[in-house]
This record gives sequence, structure tokens and C-alpha cells, in this order.
Amino acid sequence: MLHPKMQYTYVGIDSHKETHTAVFMNCFFEKLGELQFSNLPSDFDAFLHYAQAYLMPGTSFMFGLEDCSSYGRMLMVHLTQNGYHVKHVNALLVARERKNQSTAQKTDSVDAECAARVLLSKFDQLPDSVPEDKYWALRSLVTRRALLVRHRAATKHYLHGLLTQNYPKYRSFFDNIDCKTSLAFFMRYPSPSTLQSTTAEELAAFLEIPSNRSIGITKATQILNTLKDSAAAITHQHVRDSVVQSAIRQIEFSMDEVNKLESDIAAFLTEFNCTLTSMVGIDTVTAAQMLSCIGDIKKFSTPAKLARYAGIAPVTYASGKKDLQYANQHGNRELNSLFFWLAVRLSNPMSGKHRVMNSFFYDYYHRKMSEGKTKRQALKCIERRLVNIVWGMLTNNEEYINPPAYDLITKEY
Repeated sequence: MLHPKMQYTYVGIDSHKETHTAVFMNCFFEKLGELQFSNLPSDFDAFLHYAQAYLMPGTSFMFGLEDCSSYGRMLMVHLTQNGYHVKHVNALLVARERKNQSTAQKTDSVDAECAARVLLSKFDQLPDSVPEDKYWALRSLVTRRALLVRHRAATKHYLHGLLTQNYPKYRSFFDNIDCKTSLAFFMRYPSPSTLQSTTAEELAAFLEIPSNRSIGITKATQILNTLKDSAAAITHQHVRDSVVQSAIRQIEFSMDEVNKLESDIAAFLTEFNCTLTSMVGIDTVTAAQMLSCIGDIKKFSTPAKLARYAGIAPVTYASGKKDLQYANQHGNRELNSLFFWLAVRLSNPMSGKHRVMNSFFYDYYHRKMSEGKTKRQALKCIERRLVNIVWGMLTNNEEYINPPAYDLITKEY
């Protein structure tokens, strides 16, 4: 009876934007050949045709792709649709294999051969590569929103540096730089020189519209009184004013795009029949981020596997009589961060209030602290419980039953 690994001819593929490189290998780690082809769907069938020359008799192809979500995605989809076995070969494993080969070279051919070696040696451990178009589309929305949020934060920081030069005390009248009223004000008056001939009544009338009449003559007078501490106008002040206005337009554009994307995410999330938003603390965006990181929950047969994937399960280092456990620094760090901040929200009172969002996790957190655990260790315990809950909600399509809110002062639910 043949060993299962003898049933395949192994193909490691190093994918790039324009071309892919494939190396063929038999079950004895012998290189059979190499092909290079374009990253075009029209060339994939030609590649499969020429690949038949390297197919060992009585075997079928087993493909290993280092990249299944970006440049290699089209090829992965084409192969799976044509009935071929495709596995995802982690790039870190390929890099380690290349170091083990004691070669200083890094070429497409070397990387493809290393991918084939990893595919053969870790055949039973590598995950199958499945297109999962729905989760991939959701991931695109989540990634685009994250990029816009980071860009808005960077532009906001840049605008703060500009305004500090013009209005050193601007935080005394506009604490939030990117609120609707402050953006409208700085767009109209980017520097104190543009306010010189403006009266308090005129400024109050202008601020009434973006603030929905919440700002009146008092705030306008306060703003004008701070002008005596502002920097004097410099030569070519109008140039700096145009830069301030450009930054504000960029922030407004990012905010509009984020709002549109969040609407698209909320609409698309309905196709998943997701129940994660039933838990207080998980909004639509957080639920979409979790789903895009986890993918199909059927990949994880137990909550423990999901915990290891998220880097929440501890790592064991045992030797002889020593048996130590350390925090896992690997795994999906984005998913790990989502569980961490969810644990923080659920285990602490709401900001500025004395009401506990989730009394169960609040009590659980303090019970772990009383047992001698540090704050980080107690939060890690909550993260592990949350993994069990999220796994159960996604697997069984069940909603979370939130415990009643708890008031820390009146001691009432």
C-alpha cells in the first residue's frame, strides 16, 4: 500500500504581480522541473497543459501557494475551480526553509522550491486554500475603512501642528479638532488674520449653523479674546492658510468615505446572518472585523483552535521537570487585538459613568485579580472566555444574552 504522500506530485508556486514561478517535486524531494508563467487567467490553462510533462505516473498535482489573498488569488481560484488540491504555505515557513538550505540566494525559483519542500514535509498540517469570496469581499471593505481611519488620524495630527502655529490656544474653545463646528470655523478662518475685521455677532451667526445653534455669542467672544495671544501674520500667510484648508478638506473627505463604507459594511453584513452584534460591546464594524479575520468558522472544529489562531492560547515550554507557559506572541494579531479591546470594554465601567456594561465579566475580572493574577493575565482569561462565546455564536448561529447592567453606586441592576 502506497504512503499517502506518494499519491501526489508537489508544486510550489512563488506568486508575484506579473509572473508566477512553479517548481515541481516528487515525494522524495527531487526537483522535477520549473515553469514560469504570467499572472493572467488566460495563461493559467496553458500552464496546466505544460505542467502535465512533470506529473509523475499514477499521481495528481498538489499545489502550494505562498500568497492566496493578493497576487496569487486569481490562480488559487482557477485551480480550485478546476478540481485541484491547493494548500496555503505560510511565508514564514518558506523563509525558514530557505535559511535551512544554507543558501544566500533569494530568487523566485528558490522560493518556489522552498514552498514545494514545505508543502511536502508539512502536508498534513497546512490548511486547504478555499476562495471564500464572501469573506474576501468583507475583508476588502474592512481593510479600506482601516486605511481611511489611519489616514484621517495622520491628517488630523498634521492639522494640529498647523493650527498650533496660528492659534496657540485653539483647544480652549475647540477641544475636538475634527468636529463639524471646528472644521467649519478653521476652513473659514484658517489664521487669526482672517478674523481681524469680524465681530462677535458675525462670528456667532456663522457658528450657529454647523453647531445646530449650540454655540452663541459667549463662545464667539471667547474665541475673539484669544486672538491677542495668537501669533502675528507672517509673510505669505495666505499660503499657509491654503494648506490648512487643504488638510481640512482631506479630513472631511475621509470622514465621508468612512461613513459610506460603514453603511456598506452594515448592509453586506446582513448576508452573513451574523449574531455577534447581539453582544453589547460589539458594534457592526467590530463584528465585520472579526468575521473577516476568522472567515468560515467551520475551519475551527473547537474553540481551542480558534484561540490558538488568535494567539490567545498560551504557549507551553516543557523540558524534563520544567513545564512553563508563556503568552503567545504569534497568531492573527488583528484578531488578538479585537478580543483584547472587547475584554477591556466588558470588564470596566463605561467611560465617565458608574454603570458596568457586562456584570458577568466585571465580576469575573475582579475574581481573577483577587486570585493573584495581574491585570493583563485577568484580561487574558476574559479573552479566552470570549473566544468560547464567539465560537459558539458563529457555530450555532445563536444570539448572546446580555446580563443586566450594574450600577456600582446604588448596587442595583
